[in-house]
Amino acid sequence: MGANNGKQYGSEGKGSSSISSDVSSSTDHTPTKAQKNAATSEDSDLSMRTLSTPSPALIFPPNSPGFQNGRESSTSSSSVTGETVAMVHSPPPTRLTHPLIRLASKHQKEQANIDRLPDHSMIQIFSFLPTNQLCRCARVCRRWYNLAWDPRLWRTIRLTGETINVDRALKVLTRRLCQDTPNVCLMLETVIVSGCRRLTDRGLYTIAQCCPELRRLEVSGCYNISNEAVFDVVSLCPNLEHLDVSGCSKVTCISLTREASIKLSPLHGKQISIRYLDMTDCFVLEDEGLHTIAAHCTQLTHLYLRRCVRITDEGLRYLMIYCTSIKELSVSDCRFVSDFGMREIAKLESRLRYLSIAHCGRITDVGIRYIAKYCSKLRYLNARGCEGITDHGVEYLAKNCTKLKSLDIGKCPLVSDTGLEFLALNCFNLKRLSLKSCESITGQGLQIVAANCFDLQMLNVQDCDVSVDALRFVKRHCKRCIIEHTNPAFF
Repeated sequence: MGANNGKQYGSEGKGSSSISSDVSSSTDHTPTKAQKNAATSEDSDLSMRTLSTPSPALIFPPNSPGFQNGRESSTSSSSVTGETVAMVHSPPPTRLTHPLIRLASKHQKEQANIDRLPDHSMIQIFSFLPTNQLCRCARVCRRWYNLAWDPRLWRTIRLTGETINVDRALKVLTRRLCQDTPNVCLMLETVIVSGCRRLTDRGLYTIAQCCPELRRLEVSGCYNISNEAVFDVVSLCPNLEHLDVSGCSKVTCISLTREASIKLSPLHGKQISIRYLDMTDCFVLEDEGLHTIAAHCTQLTHLYLRRCVRITDEGLRYLMIYCTSIKELSVSDCRFVSDFGMREIAKLESRLRYLSIAHCGRITDVGIRYIAKYCSKLRYLNARGCEGITDHGVEYLAKNCTKLKSLDIGKCPLVSDTGLEFLALNCFNLKRLSLKSCESITGQGLQIVAANCFDLQMLNVQDCDVSVDALRFVKRHCKRCIIEHTNPAFF
């Protein structure tokens, strides 16, 4: 299939009889002999290409419509089903030569109004496409090819799909983007390959070597990458500010490589410029790893450690020593975090705006009191499932954090209408309130909230014993409020 495509598009190239090759990843299926030859000749085809003949990369599964062409669709699907293919093509010919395409082109001339759009409008449209679809567009015609490779469209690489051979795709794309500046992609600032489970350390190493201006990297759900690959990226991409490794269970630390620490220490004191770090579901992360992260990433402002179940109060103590600029912090489902950890977090004082401690069963009113006393500018608090919180904790919070806009105290059975009254009389800017499964809440408490918090936009009272009249009262006073409830009589 790859050879046929090469013949179709390469015949009008600059002297290359075939510059198209199929690169299939190893699966349980046995590839045909023709495919194996195409894979082995890949490097030689790429080495023959000159800088004057740029070539886009097409990344899509072999069963997609792009591979279905007459009789070849059945052959291709039977031989490489389930494989990921990366194809390298020369610019499309200016004239369509296939008889079926010539027949269809007559109708396209009448309907292809998109060709009347100016270049800047086409580029704006292309900017909304993921990388693999953008590469498909580059095959339509020579004009689309030139527009699809406009440098303004390649500040971001966004790949999706579990079957994509991401390592190969990144290698081909970075090679194409490095043509004007050999071995370096100066325009590329963002790489998003979340959910691409076939990404390995090899793909991240390609990014680290070719993208020194990288500022944002998202590899959530790519569970095959390890610490070493992450170390390479943060060491060779000094401008990296946003890193999402959520769901990467093998990642237990963020640090510079040993070589980078020795070489770069005079420049930035062995520190990493990351400000946003998401390590949700990195359940192997322990206090020692968090200590290393804190020591190297002192500029952190957003840190998410959801379901990092091995983190304790000691790890939070390390964090507060080095990272004093944190604005948003999540330790949800970290069951070993207790009131002592809240005392450490309270050292952030007025800098803390967002805190999630959901399902941290060891946190009580004592921990809430620490937060309320020192973090007066808190805007968001998620304490769902903290069953040790009572009306006293809500009182401390309401009287000290008067600018609170979002509060979740669902599944806190000890919170009653008394706590809601304190909340309503102090937090007038409250916009989101979740009381899901709060057994002690009644309609009276909701009415007090609705009568004072006119800007309320979301109220969750699912599994609460609340009457229809109380819900109607809330709707009458808070007209923009969306009420989530389980009362079938209210609609």
